[in-house]
Amino acid sequence: MIEDFINCEAFREAARGFKDAEPFPNMYCDGFFKEDVATVLGSEFPEYDSPLWHEYNNAIEVKKVQNDWNRFPPMTYKVFQMLNSPDFVSFLEDVLDIHPLYSDSGLNGGGWHIHKRGGKLNVHLDYSTHPKLLLERKLNIIIYMNPNWDPAWGGQLGFWKQHESKRVPGPLIKQIDPIFNRAALFDTTMDSWHGLPEPLNCPETESRKSLAAYYLTTPGMTAEDRGKALFAPYKEQADDPEVLALIEKRSQVSSAQDVYRSK
Repeated sequence: MIEDFINCEAFREAARGFKDAEPFPNMYCDGFFKEDVATVLGSEFPEYDSPLWHEYNNAIEVKKVQNDWNRFPPMTYKVFQMLNSPDFVSFLEDVLDIHPLYSDSGLNGGGWHIHKRGGKLNVHLDYSTHPKLLLERKLNIIIYMNPNWDPAWGGQLGFWKQHESKRVPGPLIKQIDPIFNRAALFDTTMDSWHGLPEPLNCPETESRKSLAAYYLTTPGMTAEDRGKALFAPYKEQADDPEVLALIEKRSQVSSAQDVYRSK
């Protein structure tokens, strides 16, 4: 039962403004997991220096990730199972009035994510079409696991409006602090530029931790065939040929693996 894991009514209330939010449909829900569930999830989250992480360390991404189900401790495993369950998918369809939705139990791009001091993620668009399922990526849910996080350290999830004349991010419209047990959810099909491009300035003893899952839908007429994220250069990177070449490599299914774990 999803009610054993999440606060359903709190989520329903938070979702009231989802469709009308700017710059694209989005929401956040505090206290997403039941308190006892959130506490265990936090205790199970691996440290930044754990050997289990896969690493991105380059000009556009400084983060570590893990989406192997075999690596998840018991509560984390149960929670990802719940987030991918037919009951939770039906719950999202009902609350958000989006049909149809499908889970991605392979956690392509999901799982555990962690950033330390200096971590960042350039503004980007998520992949549009799942490279194996060939369904359109529709929703992204991120739940933060940072019990001591101070917003002064940065790390806010930012949402940018589409530029008026070019396929690049325009003005920053909204930011969401990565508060413990806060779930952020947004529609990824509407030029949904998002990221955290400013390097974190948290203490060396802290890290920005999150769980992520994604939901797919039947491809629409405007669905793109992009199978990897499309990043934008940030500030002084705009005219850097090495960064632009990196972005191109990262955006292609055939070459993105060369960026993965790069130093």
